[in-house]
Amino acid sequence: MFERLGLIGCGLMGGSFALALKRAGLVQRVVGYSRSPASSRRARELGVIDEDVATAAQAATGADLVLLAVPVAATESTLRALQPALAADTLIMDVGSTKADVAAAAERALGERADVFVPCHPITGREVAGVEHADPHLYRGTQVIVTPTGRTPAARLEQAVAVWRALGCKVLSMPPAAHDAALAAVSHLPHLLAFAFMNSLVEQADGPSYLSMAGPGFRDFSRIAAGDPALWRDVLIANREQIGAQLRHFQQALADLQQAMDHSSSDVLMQLIERASTARAGWAGPALAPADPVPPSHV
Repeated sequence: MFERLGLIGCGLMGGSFALALKRAGLVQRVVGYSRSPASSRRARELGVIDEDVATAAQAATGADLVLLAVPVAATESTLRALQPALAADTLIMDVGSTKADVAAAAERALGERADVFVPCHPITGREVAGVEHADPHLYRGTQVIVTPTGRTPAARLEQAVAVWRALGCKVLSMPPAAHDAALAAVSHLPHLLAFAFMNSLVEQADGPSYLSMAGPGFRDFSRIAAGDPALWRDVLIANREQIGAQLRHFQQALADLQQAMDHSSSDVLMQLIERASTARAGWAGPALAPADPVPPSHV
């Protein structure tokens, strides 16, 4: 049980976390702050938070748990703003999609107090933004990657893992850089490709006509292109080196397919398609074993 959650960012992810904690009976009071006062007021009206305040420091004051649900580019400035209000035993977590930059931002902003921060990434979300879409079940059954640094005490890591486990999450632990390399491959590059695909389509003169004939395959492939533009701008810039490496692998795979088509190499094309089809059919979802063991009592 936490006495007070300081929620920094009262949108979909932060609001869902607050509702999940409340539903699980894990928090007594939620105090929220958003850069947009209208967002925090709306969160209070909906019962997502119990009190809305004017600054991040006010939200963190007296909190034994703080969640940062802000764009990754805002991590450092947000931590600097709330740092004076932190208690000695406060646990701070975030929900950002990149981790090496977030961990470095915490080191710069918090200095010796950086040991209170455990970078986290819940692998969940929706294409819609805003606290109106907050859902207490958003995190249940999802995988959360925690990325402790050299400063992270074992007890603080255990506490963070316990929170996510209490919300029904599966927990995976790995270094921040390893997280960014993996997510570049399975999340960040797919989003980049979806954005590029939609742009390539709508920029064509006949694009609207083509869209009128799109079916389930188009819907499934393009779904993630509807993501929050500001969020994904920050993610793509923050993890650009790892995404660039994955993009080169993709460009080679695409070139192989194009070469097979250009030369009407049906056997080669069939092999490439079968390889992809077999790999996708054999994919069973996220692995549950941690890369770096987390306390067995919490996994």
